[in-house]
Amino acid sequence: MSSHEPASGWRRIDLRHATRHALRRRTRIARIRIALGVGALVCSLSGTAPANTTSFDLTRHHGRVVIVDFWASWCKPCRQSIPWLNAMRARYGADGLQVIGVNVDANRDDADRFLREVPIEFEIVFDPHGELAKEFKVRGMPSTYVFDRTGKLVQTHLGFRDAKKDENEATLKALLQQSTH
Repeated sequence: MSSHEPASGWRRIDLRHATRHALRRRTRIARIRIALGVGALVCSLSGTAPANTTSFDLTRHHGRVVIVDFWASWCKPCRQSIPWLNAMRARYGADGLQVIGVNVDANRDDADRFLREVPIEFEIVFDPHGELAKEFKVRGMPSTYVFDRTGKLVQTHLGFRDAKKDENEATLKALLQQSTH
């Protein structure tokens, strides 16, 4: 069996070599999916729990408009952006909007304290080692990435401004009206 066959057919292949080879040939989002998949595989083989409570895989949201929002407990603008994201998810979730929050706190207790004060009503991924943040080249908090229904990155935001809420909502509505073709 060669190393070019699907993962289900792999037997004794050097996982690091196969991952490096795949990472060189893939898009940024595919690299994220591969890195998290390898991490989950290592965790399942070793019997340990993964660091993330939810896996991050944009392909499972194909056909939906996806907002990926990086936040941290120490981020003051996140206290304003998260309620707005909750509202967008509540308003447009049935129309195909998916919101995923990525917490970058190294200490999970900090994130949990924040969540008691500012509840999040959407999927959360914990990224305590900053792997996803590095992959997305996050430069500040909050950092928001908007993907269309085909998985293409169409918009990024650094920070949060109340004055831009209507404009950002209009962008989401327009994306939700587009088809996947």
